[in-house]
Amino acid sequence: MDIIIPNEIVNATKMSADDLKLEIAIMLYKQEKISSGRACKWLGINLIDFRQELGKRGLTINYDVEDFESDLKTLRSLGRI
Repeated sequence: MDIIIPNEIVNATKMSADDLKLEIAIMLYKQEKISSGRACKWLGINLIDFRQELGKRGLTINYDVEDFESDLKTLRSLGRI
């Protein structure tokens, strides 16, 4: 499903279409509706750039104990720890 945002709405925000798209992605990420990976893919940017955008807004990454444990398991399976 594609959503079309009318030009008058985009113009009313005084933002470029890319900036508006970034704001939507960040809003969805903050609400834990999409992952950072999905946001990056949609925006066509890398994870570091996305995290920098979060940092500019004083936002933290969504990372909980379950994510940490999963990362530890991955690192152990790769022999990194």
